[in-house]
Amino acid sequence: MDFSEAANGYPEGGEEEEADVIIKTCVLGGFSESNETRTLIGSLPEIHKADRDGEFAVQKFKVIMDRYQDQPHLLDPHLEWMTKMLLNFIRSENSPPSLVHLSFQFLYVICKVRGYKVFMQLLPHEVSDVHPVLELMSRQDPKDLMTWETRYMLLLWLSMACLIPFDLFRLDGHLESEGVRIKEPVMERILAVAKTYLLAMDSPRDAAPVLVSKFMTRPDVKQKHLGDFLDWSLTTISHTSGVSLIEIRELDGILQSLAKLFKHGKRDDFLQYAPIVLRSLEEKCLSESSEAMLRKIHIKLIQRLGLTFLKPRLAAWRYQRGSRSLAANLSVSHAAAAAAAAVTPETEAQEQDEDYDIPEEVETVIEHLLVGLKDKETVVRWSAAKGIGRVTGRLPKELADDVVGSVLECFSFQETDNAWHGGCLALAELGRRGLLLPSRLTDVVPLIMKALTYDEKRGACSVGSNVRDAACYVCWSFSRAYEPKELQPFVAQIASALLITTVFDRNINCRRAASAAFQENVGRQGTFPHGIDIVTAADYFAVGIISNCYLNISVFIAGFPEYTKSMIDHLITRKINHWDSTIRQLATKALHNLTPQAPDYMATTVLPQLLTTAVGVDLHGRHGAILACGEITHALYKVALQSNRTVMDLISPECGDALKNIHNVLHERKQYRGFGGALMRPAICSLIEKLSLSKMPFKNDPIITAWQSIIDDTIMNLHLFSSGLKEDIIVSVVTALSALCEQYYQDQKNQADTQIQDVLINQYLEGLKSSQVLTRCGSARALGCLPRFMIHSKLKQIFGGLQDMCAVSQKEGNFTEARRDAVRSVAQVFLKTGVCPHGSPDSVLCSENIAEVYGFLLCSLNDYTTDSRGDIGAWVRKAAMTSLKEITFMVASSSPEILSPNLVKSMMCCLAQQAAEQNDHYRAHAGNIFLHLLLNTEPVVPHIPHKEELLSIFPVETITSLNWNAPSQAFKYIAQLLGLPEYQYHTLLGLSVSVGGITESTAHHSSQSLFVFLKGIQNDSDALTQFAQTLLRIFKDNLHNDRVSVPLLMMLSQMLANNFFEILITQENHQVCVELLGLCKELRKSKNVAKLRACIYVYCGLIQFQGDVRKKVLSQLLLLLCHSFPVIRKATSSEMYEMLLTYNDVTDPDVLDDVLTLLSDTQWESDLATVRTHRNQLCDWLGVPRPRPISKDPVQVS
Repeated sequence: MDFSEAANGYPEGGEEEEADVIIKTCVLGGFSESNETRTLIGSLPEIHKADRDGEFAVQKFKVIMDRYQDQPHLLDPHLEWMTKMLLNFIRSENSPPSLVHLSFQFLYVICKVRGYKVFMQLLPHEVSDVHPVLELMSRQDPKDLMTWETRYMLLLWLSMACLIPFDLFRLDGHLESEGVRIKEPVMERILAVAKTYLLAMDSPRDAAPVLVSKFMTRPDVKQKHLGDFLDWSLTTISHTSGVSLIEIRELDGILQSLAKLFKHGKRDDFLQYAPIVLRSLEEKCLSESSEAMLRKIHIKLIQRLGLTFLKPRLAAWRYQRGSRSLAANLSVSHAAAAAAAAVTPETEAQEQDEDYDIPEEVETVIEHLLVGLKDKETVVRWSAAKGIGRVTGRLPKELADDVVGSVLECFSFQETDNAWHGGCLALAELGRRGLLLPSRLTDVVPLIMKALTYDEKRGACSVGSNVRDAACYVCWSFSRAYEPKELQPFVAQIASALLITTVFDRNINCRRAASAAFQENVGRQGTFPHGIDIVTAADYFAVGIISNCYLNISVFIAGFPEYTKSMIDHLITRKINHWDSTIRQLATKALHNLTPQAPDYMATTVLPQLLTTAVGVDLHGRHGAILACGEITHALYKVALQSNRTVMDLISPECGDALKNIHNVLHERKQYRGFGGALMRPAICSLIEKLSLSKMPFKNDPIITAWQSIIDDTIMNLHLFSSGLKEDIIVSVVTALSALCEQYYQDQKNQADTQIQDVLINQYLEGLKSSQVLTRCGSARALGCLPRFMIHSKLKQIFGGLQDMCAVSQKEGNFTEARRDAVRSVAQVFLKTGVCPHGSPDSVLCSENIAEVYGFLLCSLNDYTTDSRGDIGAWVRKAAMTSLKEITFMVASSSPEILSPNLVKSMMCCLAQQAAEQNDHYRAHAGNIFLHLLLNTEPVVPHIPHKEELLSIFPVETITSLNWNAPSQAFKYIAQLLGLPEYQYHTLLGLSVSVGGITESTAHHSSQSLFVFLKGIQNDSDALTQFAQTLLRIFKDNLHNDRVSVPLLMMLSQMLANNFFEILITQENHQVCVELLGLCKELRKSKNVAKLRACIYVYCGLIQFQGDVRKKVLSQLLLLLCHSFPVIRKATSSEMYEMLLTYNDVTDPDVLDDVLTLLSDTQWESDLATVRTHRNQLCDWLGVPRPRPISKDPVQVS
């Protein structure tokens, strides 16, 4: 594969330098697999016997050839030798049928990629080929579904072979022997083959029409059989209902053959049959068929009949541009090209028109084609459009103009989108062929402008993207068809419409089609204003991202005055009332960005128009207009600020009053309720935010109270809205509240209005106690968004309320989303208040309250709440990690002295624990924060424990190179923290969950990293003992916490199985083993099967330890053999069996076989009375006292 680079330079500004735009494309430079293909084809004689090998070879060949689907011409130099090699196998008398079929499969793959029209010309077509091909064809079974490729290629080969320039009768000389005729004539045999496969059910049916078109147009065959064949075809059509699948396939084959016959045959030969065929088709009414395939081939045949009725000539009246080559077009002056186009002998055209009578059937043909333009399937409309173009090209000027007029009738708003699409395709074909005269452009261009914005609402979506795409094709074809002087009056319309579609269309294909059409017009017409600059900015890739189109490219294009107002008008009339809310929001943001380009137009024309729509009836229009009013007002404020004016200097007082009155109108109409309320509430909140940021003079106005009321009401009723909209509503409410407070609740001394401050804070603190989780979320976020002056002297109250809500809800295990938002809000509140070491704890973060703040956040890191959604506590942990990072950097940058070593140690250890856990996303979040705190230089975080050792483990480059999401990378680093005493407990706690977890990749890589660390210390008795003590402490602290204890036991069993405690085993009754056994014994009453299973694995590992502890372990295992859960009894017997085989010193060799036999043969899932007898026998053999039953314990029956 060759890679080519194209560099294009475009002048920028007025400078002489050029900016190189390098476009890298992946283009094939040639058939690079030539040798591989030659080897593969050469191996066919060896592999054809095995079906599997043959199928593998075909698939491999398909993979090679499919790479050239887009550039099949690269195969041309190699087609001859490939075809020759395969045909040699086929022609060989020694080739078995399997090899012949395999060769034909290869030929079919080549034919499919290169196309049958090119490939079939390579097939041999000598006289000597006719009989062998016919013989091979006659041996085929038309119903064999496994060999259809063979039949397909033989039909194409026969199509070429029958083109020999001799009468086929001459090939029948050998058919008579001693006066007895032994075979049919060749002509009859070929005709029979063609008829057979025209009615076939598989792919050879598509090759049979090719054979018919080549065979039936021969002079000798045409004379004898053409009429009969057409009679047979029409009879078959008339007798076929076209209802069942078989009949549909038969109709398809017959109609394809007729279409190809009338396409390739001579007009004089077929003219006499054309009326008959047309009448037969009309009687069949195929245009009403439910099968798109039949309607398409019907249209193709109809247009071929129309061309047969008309003499084959080029209309002398057609418009000719002159040179269609772009290079030639650019090299010749427009004047010369116009002069060349003017040389059209009008008098001669008139004479031809007058002397030529048009058959009546042509009108019927055109009617069918016009109906086809409105078909519901694109392929039918496209075929009809091409037919309109071809037929019109042979009509006199007046009749052709009537056809154009009929096509223009498709562009009525009473018609469906199908008619508009078909009309666009037809106009493009007419224009491309020069059949749409410049005099018609005044009628056509306005319709195309409408088609470029065609968008009809249908239910929850809209239709029309295909219409807009086809309209772009029309504009593209016009650029190639007409001289610049012809399109000059319409340049402004076309350019603006194309650019609007390029940047504002919802469909990516339409945006790219419009960009291509604009580029074509720039290159061929040369009259589009600022064409080169715009083409450079709005290229194929740039318009692929819709947000980039609306927010960036549109601003660049609107910088050219020719396009500014048309773009703004389109957004106002077509996009702010769009059915898709995303488009409405993007349109309002685009209006914000476009306002500086035309501030006066926005203030005097657009804004009053929007204010009317903002209180209108249409829900979508009202939503978009309210958003747009806010965005435009804010943009006007920014414009006014540049000249030290206010926004009211740009907009009229009436507009100011109307902006203020929008809320009142909506409230009076009760439009905040129901489905519409879910759109109106965030819209009005956005308006409040933008008007507040614009510093509208509404201070102490009653509207402020009304705005505050709708904000509070929305927070209290968030649970009433659909789940998909809740997050957007909360965000809009919070941003509106923040802006409203900042602008209107601050007095001249930059202090809060105490009355409003008390009311709001008490209200939101009360909201934290609501029974609705979303009300709690909204209240928490509202407290977090308050400006600094609103928090002043209320910090304790706010922090206390958020802290209490989290503590209570975490204990109860509910309202997790509210805790997440509360943790975020705590960080926001303290980031706004700032740090002052000796300040008041009611106003700033200081030495008095920093421990409490960190304690709250560190406590949130232990939130492991779960429900049906999974580990939802991770939301809180992630928020706490982010908050810790932000607050720590703030404190370290201004007052690092209040960060005590204990706080930093606790924070870093908790982050290390999170970075060692099993969830990839949250591990990555924790790991990145850990590295940022460790490696940050401005500011430097003080008192990080073992900082030097950490820097050796995590060099500076790891902040970018280490992928924490990948377990294979992350755990290699995390496991090294086990060697640092301060981090060992928390790191091991996190690793325990990962190593003993159920995620295979995480468990594999984490256990590998842990075992690497243990191998380094397994010969160091002190280090191993310290590690074991840490492990026991974790076990003891989380004994009844299944999230930790179960994976911890699994990890312990792996460590024991891998003999990492071998140095401790030699000591009798080692304290580690004794304590571990004691902790495991406390779990024997658990009803958690997973935990009990893990205990069994640990007991079997503890059997390695010497002394009395071994007897105690055996006693516990024998107790579990009579557990009330059958599955535990069975698991215990299985693990004990493996344990006794592994450690043969556990029992006396004399009884070992008996013990193993009893363990394996006993049905441990039987009733307890039977099982207890066998268990007691094992106790006697193993020298363990028999357990005594305790009746008061319903679970443990031993």
